[in-house]
Amino acid sequence: MKATPVNLLIALVAFVLFSFSCFCISRMTQTSNQLINCRNHILEFKGNILRLKNKSVRNRHELMKALNRMKNDIRQREHLSVNLVEKKVNTLDENETVSNTFEVLKFFFPHLRNVGRIYPDVIIGKEKTGVSFALGISSVKRGNHSYLKHALTSLVSRMTPSEVKDAVVIVSIADNTEDYLKSVVDMITKTFKRQLNSGSLEVISIPAFFYPDMSHVKQSTEDSQKLERWRIKQVLDFCFLMLYAQPKAMYYLQLQDDIIAKKMYFTKISDFVHNITSNDWFYIEFSILGFIGKLFKSEDLTDFVRFFLTFYKDKPIDLLLEDFFRVKMCNPGETLEKCAERNKQIRVKYKPSLFQHVDIQSSFPITEQYYKKI
Repeated sequence: MKATPVNLLIALVAFVLFSFSCFCISRMTQTSNQLINCRNHILEFKGNILRLKNKSVRNRHELMKALNRMKNDIRQREHLSVNLVEKKVNTLDENETVSNTFEVLKFFFPHLRNVGRIYPDVIIGKEKTGVSFALGISSVKRGNHSYLKHALTSLVSRMTPSEVKDAVVIVSIADNTEDYLKSVVDMITKTFKRQLNSGSLEVISIPAFFYPDMSHVKQSTEDSQKLERWRIKQVLDFCFLMLYAQPKAMYYLQLQDDIIAKKMYFTKISDFVHNITSNDWFYIEFSILGFIGKLFKSEDLTDFVRFFLTFYKDKPIDLLLEDFFRVKMCNPGETLEKCAERNKQIRVKYKPSLFQHVDIQSSFPITEQYYKKI
């Protein structure tokens, strides 16, 4: 049976409608998916905006904290600068600066002439100046023995509070062994906090480049060569310490890290110095052994140091001190004993000794010494 044109037309229309419906449904589905994606993008954008806002608030708080810290740092630096300026005005003479006291080294040691600022490493210190007495202690490693803690305890514990204010104890670590430096600093920071905080105790370290080349030392044996280098270094150690202490006090007392101070030692020293009728004294001996317990006027230290540096290769420092006394005070051909007798008011001896030697292990590595009384 043949289809009529009407039926064909209806079928065509139905097909067109069906196709159109499918097309519309497909477009609607795509549009819906696009709307969903768009909504998701909007939500994501909104989340990013919120996160940026929160981050901006946090950054603002951090920025404010940083600005406040900068303001505090600036105020502290300004305060420190004022203190340093006041300190320079109060403690230094005219155009003198602390570092200039070490310029004398360049005359004797050519290897230092190209160095800018010559100054020891100040490990711990508040740059205390303007006191009456500076007590210098040179410390080196002595094998497995250590006497420094006992020496410092006797020194600081036997001062009155007013005497502590009028003095500064300087420990000079003349040993470049890193473990020894660390052990000394740890011991002092734990045991002597109060003295460190008040500025009455300082710790410095002598840089290795300060020392000249000692390869010139020629001796018959290796041990004698080591001993000679040790003696030379000891003279230089004392010189560096004296130069550092010079601007700090009116008087300088040379000590070692292996002594014990007797009771009221500081009061006796102060009273003795202030009761001397003449101010022309050369130095005062508060012990008779070596270079320990020698008191100098700080204004004379440069002269002593220049003499020591001139002959540091030739003799130990206690013998150089005798030679300097002979050169300055003795007449030609006069014996040292006669000269010393004639100059009792110049080279003053205090009796009895105010310090006791406690060291068995010498600072020279292979030497033991058993004297204790000074």
